[in-house]
Amino acid sequence: MFSVSSFSRAGSGAHRIFCGPRKVSRSGTRRAQQLLAVALTAAALAACAQQPPPVAGYGLASFYSYDPHTASGEKFNENELTAAHRTLPFGTRLRVTDVDTGRSVTVRVNDRGPFVRGRVVDLSASAAETLGIIGKGVAKVKVDVVE
Repeated sequence: MFSVSSFSRAGSGAHRIFCGPRKVSRSGTRRAQQLLAVALTAAALAACAQQPPPVAGYGLASFYSYDPHTASGEKFNENELTAAHRTLPFGTRLRVTDVDTGRSVTVRVNDRGPFVRGRVVDLSASAAETLGIIGKGVAKVKVDVVE
């Protein structure tokens, strides 16, 4: 069995066992942080790449024909193929398909809404006309994220 004193007498650096952790230079620490950041970014990108395109959902679509401004700051134009969605980022393209007729339209999210329970998307008048829901007012739809 060795005692502390026998280690210190052993010479040739054996006493360094008791000196605490080795100091790392700042450049070594910085390099380790950079490598960790790169590894985490690569893992996050890999996880995103493996996910299927999200389905925004099923529900009711309605339409609106006048609102001077949108939540994105754009001026509302009822002749454009646009839509309001509660959570999807502005600029997201959606394929909205009428479940009963099979007709579909691709729209761009530029506003927030609808704020009525059960409704998943508010369409511009032009998009609603393309789907054929102007007369009905609302329709059961499937909403898929295109890009």
